[in-house]
Amino acid sequence: MSKSVQKIALSASRDIPFNQLVLSQSNVRQVKAGVSIEELAEDIARRTLLQSITVRPVLDESGAETGKYEIPAGGRRFRALELLVKQKRLSKTAPVPCIVRTEGIAEEDSLAENIQRAPLHPLDQFRAFQALREKGQSEEETAAAFFVSVAVVKQRLRLAAVSPKLLDVYGEDEMTLDQLMAFTVNPDHERQEQVWEVIQRGHNRQPQKIRHFLTEDAVRVSDKRALYAGAAYINAGGTIMRDLFQQDDGGWLQDVGLLDRLVSEKLEQDAETIRAEGWKWVEVAIDFPYGHTYGLRQIAGQQPLLSEEDAAKIVALQAEADEIEAKYAADEELPEEVDQRMGEIEAALAAIEDRPAVYDPADVCRSGAFISIDGQGKLRVERGFVRPENELPVSDPGGAEDGGDPVETSAAEGGGSESPSGDADEEDGTHPLPDRLMTELTAYRTLALRDAVGSDPAVAFLALLHVLCLKIFYRYGLDSCLEVEAKTVAFGNRVAGLADTALASRIDARHQYWSERLPKDTADLWEMLAGLDTGSRQGLFAHCVSLTVNAVYEAVNRRPKALAHTDKLAEAVCLNMAGSWSPTADNYFGRVTKARIVDAVREAQGEDAARRIEHLKKSDMAAEAERLLTDSGWLPEPLRTAKLSVPAEVETLEADAPNSTVVETAVAGQTMAIDAEAGQIDSSARPDAPHALAAE
Repeated sequence: MSKSVQKIALSASRDIPFNQLVLSQSNVRQVKAGVSIEELAEDIARRTLLQSITVRPVLDESGAETGKYEIPAGGRRFRALELLVKQKRLSKTAPVPCIVRTEGIAEEDSLAENIQRAPLHPLDQFRAFQALREKGQSEEETAAAFFVSVAVVKQRLRLAAVSPKLLDVYGEDEMTLDQLMAFTVNPDHERQEQVWEVIQRGHNRQPQKIRHFLTEDAVRVSDKRALYAGAAYINAGGTIMRDLFQQDDGGWLQDVGLLDRLVSEKLEQDAETIRAEGWKWVEVAIDFPYGHTYGLRQIAGQQPLLSEEDAAKIVALQAEADEIEAKYAADEELPEEVDQRMGEIEAALAAIEDRPAVYDPADVCRSGAFISIDGQGKLRVERGFVRPENELPVSDPGGAEDGGDPVETSAAEGGGSESPSGDADEEDGTHPLPDRLMTELTAYRTLALRDAVGSDPAVAFLALLHVLCLKIFYRYGLDSCLEVEAKTVAFGNRVAGLADTALASRIDARHQYWSERLPKDTADLWEMLAGLDTGSRQGLFAHCVSLTVNAVYEAVNRRPKALAHTDKLAEAVCLNMAGSWSPTADNYFGRVTKARIVDAVREAQGEDAARRIEHLKKSDMAAEAERLLTDSGWLPEPLRTAKLSVPAEVETLEADAPNSTVVETAVAGQTMAIDAEAGQIDSSARPDAPHALAAE
């Protein structure tokens, strides 16, 4: 006969008035953690007490019950009830559901209640929030009910929206919460599951890798295409992926095909407006490589006169701006709405000042324009470029390309042959001199010119500047007797986005400035250059020479001596690339070995920082290196300049030279401040800065 199993007896439960309850010193919870007393009180007020309090009778010295009950487990609930009583939201005698314990040890009750309580798995919490929304509760209502922010509710709902297969993986603890967060970036369940399969086959399962796979086919909101046609994309129903758990710079546009179509349509619409101006050709692209206009001559347009309406607008807008500045002169910061208005005024003034130039219709019909998108997502229009095949024939009044030099015309006219004796026929005295004689005479003249020019640096400088301008701005070389070749090599197609950099903008602005000021006819160029002041002439010369620089390394065309000269030139101008380039995972760290990444961090931040990243995977190491070296000024070796101080010979020249302009030219990093009205350039030495254009 089997022994009967003794049945257990549960502790009795009863309602005890609140004023009969007291805290026990046996409660093991001493450290505050979790929901605050205030939040717990609000939750009890909303839903009442959802869990009974464990109590023990308080006994007197004789062991008899005193009518009071101490609480070894449930002290936070008691404190919350006590707060409600103090707030007069709960009666002092309100019955409190309690479990009355008389056996065992009070500390054991307290410890068991806290240890045996199984915390809710995060996945259950995510799904519970989702269930509340499905039952009609708004995100704001849920946030208020559980004393969290709306952002937290959105995050938990986003986690619950991940593929059910991946949620099950997370529920089985085969995926970390950080990995699950990464999967929320892309709502496509099929794609999420594909990425998880790929991640499992590899060694790198970091969240950054998951995010990379899920967004590699998307376009960032900060991309120029998104900035240009983002409004149309949203209006067309395009979706934007957001990362609610990390900084995402606005997110990603998921439908790239839709975006590209909208960008193309918008560009074509803008191009139609430009075509209506009458250009011979118009090329349209999202982006052109830097240097795409090399080899093309740009015609000069004239700034249109201000209309009476625009002039009145400028006066009114400037007066409003002056009034605002005077009113808030004593304030450190402008109110938000006032600051916004100042921005609108500045934009309106800029729009009037930057009105398109007016071109000669005869030039428009044989030149064209490039239409693209700049780095800020705005329309970029480059007008007035003439292709070589569309150039007008060079005038040939004397039968020669250079305008009728008798050296060329004598033979053409048929009277330049010499007699066998070498003497000209006296009866043909009206004909040009014989070719051989002309060659001999001009040879002597060439030698004399070389001697004279070699002794006159000012004229030599002017002559070289003249031929440089002909080759760079006019694409002609026949108007000069100097046989100097100035090549402007197009290299921008090797680096994406080069045209959108600040460096490119400064160079383009300088070039545009001079293009608009040089004469239209090459015959007038010499006189114009001769009439420039010394500073302006030197500034133009420096610009022309700068466009011939080619310091690009090419595996198929290694130019060791030329690249060695690059270092000399960089030292001469005190080139410091730290202000215009900084290393990132995309442009450097992700494309070199781990050893180089560690070496870079060690060099910039020290041995401790390098040691902290040595164990990381390549992608994580690259991202961390980018963070550590931000604003550090560190540069890889190809971008470094060995010497950044002003050369000693410049200091000597400054002491000896009577003309300060010479010193200003010699000092590396000359800056040019251009007065647009007077057409003058003032040069000022600043050894630590690259060439900078400031149009006043």
